Amino acid sequence: MATLLLALAVASTGLYAGFMVIFRTGIMPALARLGDAAFVDAMRRINEYVPRAVFLAVFLGILVFPVAAFLVPVDGRSDTQKWLILAGLVCAALNHLVTVAGNIPLNTALAASETTGEDPAAIRAAFEKRWNGFHLIRTLLVTASFGLLIAASLT
Repeated sequence: MATLLLALAVASTGLYAGFMVIFRTGIMPALARLGDAAFVDAMRRINEYVPRAVFLAVFLGILVFPVAAFLVPVDGRSDTQKWLILAGLVCAALNHLVTVAGNIPLNTALAASETTGEDPAAIRAAFEKRWNGFHLIRTLLVTASFGLLIAASLT
C-alpha cells in the first residue's frame, strides 16, 4: 500500500508540475503576445475552465497522496525516505498557499472586472506581472516537490 501511495504522490505531483511548467513556458508567453483586451478575455476564460474535476483531483492529490504515503507505516522505510516525502509535502503545501493567497485572488479580481467596464490595459497591468510572479514561485515549489518525491521513491 505504501508503495502505491508514493507512486500516486509522484504521479499526481508530476502531472501538476508539468501543467505548471507548460503554463509558465508555453501558455503565458503565448498570451503575452496578445493585445490587452484579448489577453484579459483569454485569462478570464482559462480561469473559468481550468478548475474542474480533473484539475481539482490532481490539485488535491499533490497533498493527499504524500500525506498518506508519509503516514502509512512501512517496515524498513529509511529516515531519508521519510524526510524526502515530508519535504515534498511541505513544498506542495507551500505551492497551495501561494495559489490560494496569490493567484486565486488575482483571478477573482480579473473575473470581477468583467462587469466594471474598466480599461483592459489597466486590468492587465494590475494582473499579469503579479500573477506571473506568483506562478513562478508555485511552479518552482511543485517542481521541487516532484523531485523530492521521486528521490523518496528511489531510496
